[in-house]
Amino acid sequence: MESLIEKYIKAPVETATLAVFRILFGLMMLFSIVRFWSYGWIDKLYVQPELFFSYYGFEWVKPLGVYTYLIFVICGLAALLVSLGYRYKLSIVIFFLSFTYIELMDKTTYLNHYYFISVLSFLMIFLPANASYSLDAYFNPKKSFHYIPRWTIDSIKLLLGIVYFYAGLAKLNSDWLFNAMPLKIWLPSKFDIPLIGNLLSEEWVQYVFSWSGALYDLTIPFLLLYKKTRPYAFVMVVVFHVLTRVLFPIGMFPYVMIISTLIFFDESFHSKFLTYLSKVLHIDSSKFYNQKTFKELSAFKVKMKYIIVTLFFCLQLAIPFRYLLYPGELFWTEEGYRFSWRVMLMEKSGYAQFKIVDGESGRWFYVDNTDFITPLQEKQMAFQPDFILEYAHFLKNHFEADGHNNVQVYVDCQVSLNGRLSTSYIDPTIDLGKQKESFLHKNWIIPFKDEIKGI
Repeated sequence: MESLIEKYIKAPVETATLAVFRILFGLMMLFSIVRFWSYGWIDKLYVQPELFFSYYGFEWVKPLGVYTYLIFVICGLAALLVSLGYRYKLSIVIFFLSFTYIELMDKTTYLNHYYFISVLSFLMIFLPANASYSLDAYFNPKKSFHYIPRWTIDSIKLLLGIVYFYAGLAKLNSDWLFNAMPLKIWLPSKFDIPLIGNLLSEEWVQYVFSWSGALYDLTIPFLLLYKKTRPYAFVMVVVFHVLTRVLFPIGMFPYVMIISTLIFFDESFHSKFLTYLSKVLHIDSSKFYNQKTFKELSAFKVKMKYIIVTLFFCLQLAIPFRYLLYPGELFWTEEGYRFSWRVMLMEKSGYAQFKIVDGESGRWFYVDNTDFITPLQEKQMAFQPDFILEYAHFLKNHFEADGHNNVQVYVDCQVSLNGRLSTSYIDPTIDLGKQKESFLHKNWIIPFKDEIKGI
C-alpha cells in the first residue's frame, strides 16, 4: 500500500504549467544576458579590472579576459535552447554551469537574484520541463508526455516560497520595523518620481513601506497557494515588484519574480497560454496531447533524483541560518549574510586606508586603492571583511614582488551602518597579511557598538 507521500509524489498533473515556466524562464534569461552585454557591463566588470574578489573555495573561478564574452555567449545560447526545449537536459546543465561561473567570477557583483537563478536552474536539471511544447517532444514522441508528477511543479513553488518567506523573516528586526531603516535613507532621494515622489520623504510613508514589505514577503506564498486569494495575490506581486523596480536599481529581478509566480496558477491558465502561443506561431499542438504520463525508466535514477532534490531543499532551509554559528551582529560582520535571502536590509558604507610596512626596514606608506581596484570594488571592499582580507593579501603579494621585504598590511577602516555614525571596523593593530581566510569567525573585526534586535 502506497503512503500518502508516495501518492503525492506520483500524482499526475498536466505538463502545461512546467512548459510555460520553462519557456518564459529561458526567454527572461536570454534577455538578461543580452541586456548585460548591451550595457557594456562585461567589459567594465570582468575585463577591465586588475583584481577580482573571489568566493572562499572558488578562487580558481576567474574571468578569462576577452574570452569572458564566450562564456556569456554560451550562457545566452543555452538559455534560448532551454526555452525552446531542445536537448533540454544538456542545455539546462550548460546554463546552470555557465551562469554560476559568471556569478562566481567576482563577488563584487553579488546579488540575491543571481543566486536565485543559479539554484533555480540547478533544480530544473531534475525536472521534466521538456515533456511538452518543446522541440525534444515535437521531434521525438518518446519524450512527449501530457502528464508529469505533481512534485516537479510544486518544487518550484516551494523554492519561491522559501525565497519570499525567508526574506520576510529577515525583515523582522528592530532597524527595519522600528526605525524604518534603511528605507528612511533611500526613499527621500526618490523625490523626482511622478505622483508619489513628494510623499517619500514623509516618515509615516517610510514606516508603511517597511511594515508592508515584511508583511508581503511573509504572506505572499500562502496567498498564492490558495485559489480564492491567488488573483489578488498576483496583483500584489505585480504592484510590489513594479514599485521596487521604480524605486531601486535592481535590474531584472522584479520581472523574474513576476513571471515565476505564474507557476502558482492552475493548469487551465497555462493551457490557454500554450493554445494562444500555438496559434501565433502556427504550431501543431496535437503532438503534445498524447495522454501519456511521464515515468523514469530506471528506479535507481528516480531514487537518486529524490535524494538530490531532498538534500537541495534541506540546504536551502538551513543555509540562511548559518549566521547563528557566528558571534556578533550579522549586519556588522556579514558572516553568514550572503545566500540567505536578506534583500535590501541595510545601508552600509565604509572607508578603508591600507598601510604597507616593510618589516625589515620599518618604512611604510599608504596605498592608493584606485591603483588596483575599480570604484565599485572599492565601495564594496570598504565594509565587507572578506573583501578587506583578500585585498590585504593581494597588496602583500604585490609589494613583496615589487621588492619590499616581509610586508605587513594594516588598515584604518571606518564603517557606517543604517544611518549610524562611522566607527572603527577592523583592528588597526592586526597585520592582515598574516590572517588566513576560513569559515571561522574573524576576530579582528571590532565588535558592533549598538544592538539590532530580531532574526
